[in-house]
Amino acid sequence: MDTIKNTANYVGDKVNEATSGASKEANKNVAKDSDASLGTRASAAKDAVGDKIDESKNSASAEGNKQAATH
Repeated sequence: MDTIKNTANYVGDKVNEATSGASKEANKNVAKDSDASLGTRASAAKDAVGDKIDESKNSASAEGNKQAATH
């Protein structure tokens, strides 16, 4: 039963990792957009950093769940 739970958690973490990665890239593009206001660019840059942190956390969690599911 734990293997099924770990596998489900792994899949969820990978989805969250992909979502955070996509959001990070979108925010990076806004931060680089010279047509956007300085406030918008700064906010997007801050959000991109947060998305990168979330992406890293989800990746680490996914790896842990993958290892737990295979042992």
